[in-house]
Amino acid sequence: MHIVIINGSPRVLKFSNTDKIIQSFGKGLQESGATYELYSLSNRKEWDAAREAFISYEQIIFALPLYVECVPSIMLEFLESLPTERQHPAQMSFILHGGFDEGHQMRLCERFLQSLPEQFGCTYGGCLTQGGSFLIRMRDDEKMKKAMEAKLDGYTKMGQSFASHGNFMTTEARKFTGPEKNPWFVHLLFRLFIKRLVRKNFEHFAQQWGCTRPLDDKPYLRLEIKR
Repeated sequence: MHIVIINGSPRVLKFSNTDKIIQSFGKGLQESGATYELYSLSNRKEWDAAREAFISYEQIIFALPLYVECVPSIMLEFLESLPTERQHPAQMSFILHGGFDEGHQMRLCERFLQSLPEQFGCTYGGCLTQGGSFLIRMRDDEKMKKAMEAKLDGYTKMGQSFASHGNFMTTEARKFTGPEKNPWFVHLLFRLFIKRLVRKNFEHFAQQWGCTRPLDDKPYLRLEIKR
């Protein structure tokens, strides 16, 4: 089995959690005897080759991050450039991930993705969903490294599963999402403890990206008061 994987994230590979997920997933594919080729939409020089691969092969996977219920615009733009008819049958599947760790946060986007294959003359091969992926970039932190390695290992196992079954329609893939909705005490813990940790990590990222003002700064409000 040969699979075309298209990274629908707008981020360059250095900062792409989607790419890290794909690499782990691809490792599982290869361990099970499948092969794959990868195209990243953040590099527009690859678009022509990605379109040609989409037309030519029978197994296509789009991997994408969920940005507050929105499919990345760069992926939508690429989809608009694809032909809507095919000479050969194909299956479109999806790997959908996001920062929220509850499955129900991604179901609306999943329903949208489910509607896409038919528009391009393809069948639907399922959608592998999992949240909590914003922490993947923290894997260099020793405190989080083991947890993130375990998370990426999960994608490797799902790559092995896809190579065996050819789709994400399995019970194993459905369970991969994790809890559909966290219980009340998890939400309480988030408010009391995790929220502080998340803020601290966002502040760390902001400093790395050259931000000099606090995250809750309101410069436009100050301008309004001066007026």
